[in-house]
Amino acid sequence: MAEAAERWTEIEHLPQWDEEFYHIYTAKKFGKWVMIKTLRPEFADDPRYQAMIEQEFDVRYSLAHPNIVMINDFEDIPGIGRCIVTDDVYGDSLRKLIDEKKVTSAHIEQLRHQLVSALEYIEGQHIVHPDLTPDNILFTENIGNLKLIDVGYEQRPRLSHQSTADDIYNYGKVLTEALDAVDSKDPVLRRVARKCTDPDPKRRFRDMQQVHLALEGRGNSMFYFIIIAFLALMLFLVIWLKSPYAPSPTTLNAILPNSLCLLSSFIP
Repeated sequence: MAEAAERWTEIEHLPQWDEEFYHIYTAKKFGKWVMIKTLRPEFADDPRYQAMIEQEFDVRYSLAHPNIVMINDFEDIPGIGRCIVTDDVYGDSLRKLIDEKKVTSAHIEQLRHQLVSALEYIEGQHIVHPDLTPDNILFTENIGNLKLIDVGYEQRPRLSHQSTADDIYNYGKVLTEALDAVDSKDPVLRRVARKCTDPDPKRRFRDMQQVHLALEGRGNSMFYFIIIAFLALMLFLVIWLKSPYAPSPTTLNAILPNSLCLLSSFIP
């Protein structure tokens, strides 16, 4: 026990970072700063919540993404209890930056690229996570990277359409609030935010990959490909019909509808 106590020094509770079921601490482990996450006292002895924190460790330990807080260990810490140990990610939340009117264009670019990349990765891992809000988006103090700090703990064989639709809607809300904070009129970002938050879920993006493509200006690439393919087909038909090898009207009537049906099958 004495050895374990010496391993941990300068343990400090960070109440402003506490989550619904957890207390958050900063501390030094063998002289290196880390973050600690442990169950609140009212949940600590409940087997259901003990299973929850163990499951969160199991799911998140295997995740590897530069914009997601990485988990390093799961151990008993004297005076605190069973804890998840993560990288030190001290900094300001997007909520704090918005409230203090400190959001910059650099933060907007990180929401555009780094946050979407993290959400796309989580979606690919089939992880159900809490609603995305400005409170669980952090900009680190040392190098200013964006970090998603509350990833969730439930991994499923596949995500439901509702889970994906909720992620897209919440991303749109976060993006809109950040854009409003800097009074940005960026047409691409505003258009993406509106589509993400459309009241009709069927009119939103299908998944975070589509959001990513739209933000990169590549969301309509398939549409353009179809148009080009159609024009190329029409040009080929015109040349063919004027050639000595032109088919009879009966043959043409049989070929043309089938060709159009084949082309239409590529339209999403």
